[in-house]
Amino acid sequence: MTIREALQLARQRLANSDSPDLDAQILLMRALDIDRAFLFTHPEHKLMPAQLREYQDGLARRSAGEPIAYILGSSGFYDIELRVNPAVLIPRPESELLLEEALRLSPDAAHTVVADIGTGSGALAIAYKRRHPQCAVYATDICAAALVVAQENARQNNVSLRFLQGDLAQPLLERGLQIDLLMANLPYIASDELPQLAVAAYEPRLALDGGADGLDCIRALLEQTPQICSPGAHVLLEIGAGQGEAVKRLAREHCAVEADILCDYAGFDRIARLSPIGLK
Repeated sequence: MTIREALQLARQRLANSDSPDLDAQILLMRALDIDRAFLFTHPEHKLMPAQLREYQDGLARRSAGEPIAYILGSSGFYDIELRVNPAVLIPRPESELLLEEALRLSPDAAHTVVADIGTGSGALAIAYKRRHPQCAVYATDICAAALVVAQENARQNNVSLRFLQGDLAQPLLERGLQIDLLMANLPYIASDELPQLAVAAYEPRLALDGGADGLDCIRALLEQTPQICSPGAHVLLEIGAGQGEAVKRLAREHCAVEADILCDYAGFDRIARLSPIGLK
């Protein structure tokens, strides 16, 4: 089978995909270990049997709905590459908005203590630490398997983080730590919405299910926030579309501050910014 024929095959196999051509190209580049330029300049290049088997396996998994990132075992985030598997949520571009805001709030982070709560793959913590290698960054997660992935990603990206296993900010509370910048991309989908969402078929429910109103984890973290944040700290939370007003109420109730709601590029509520914490 040639490259041209392989791509034609994919159009049939991936008819239900939102991006069949792109998916096919990515899977074929992986199977052949080539770049996109070779893909289009050598359409008559023939696949070896092992390459064809790998490609067909990838097509079968993608046609069943498995995310490309899990098939490849990696995903890009900001300007880093991360290993991903079904133990962790696949990083989304929306989370890059949270990272950019964190970097904007801390241009000089020499003595900043940072926490990424519910770190998953480690995306936020690793990307932040790469830009501010001199600061202390703690990354927590309740899932041991997720922390294994995050630790491997930290090594792969040559950053040193302090990983702690536990529920939300509990590991920080137990150690008496005071945080200057807190980031969190916690579960924020309501439980009864999950069965209708494609994301729930493959990605970890633990990283998606936010309880009856989608705010269980965010509510619990905000209850802990005054105890772990130093005076003047900044808190950044990724939230679901339409959750802005509810999160603002929770911020007033638990942290006695007004939250600003930042929208994503589609105009939906996406980031809640609480700052400064602990200053009256």
